[in-house]
Amino acid sequence: MGLTKTTKTKKAPAANADIKKLKLLVTVVPRGKTEFFIDLLSGFEINLQTSVTAQGTARSETLRMLGLDDSDKSVIFSVVREDKASEVLRVLGEKFESVRGGKGIAFTTPLSSVIGVAIYRFLSNHKTGV
Repeated sequence: MGLTKTTKTKKAPAANADIKKLKLLVTVVPRGKTEFFIDLLSGFEINLQTSVTAQGTARSETLRMLGLDDSDKSVIFSVVREDKASEVLRVLGEKFESVRGGKGIAFTTPLSSVIGVAIYRFLSNHKTGV
């Protein structure tokens, strides 16, 4: 009897088109509007957000002159997919202009790597089929 070699074929990995790059979104808002902006950002499939309290750096005289009495801020750190980043920044800009007492700043910076497929799937809101 001759031995035959059987080889198992592995399933080809998904095309790179499924892999979306991630960005860290940093949003600085008045502390009293933190929950509003966290809720707003949640609508963009952002699964990870954390906020920290911060203090503005302007002198109190300057703040009074500009009509800004409150220097208590929150910095919200979020992870957003690169393909949604422009839309998120556009909506945030609109809200900074239209929400009473909701002035703020926001910017993104690219993330170069993430440890683990499961973490990537969570951060990118990548749902896999069953």
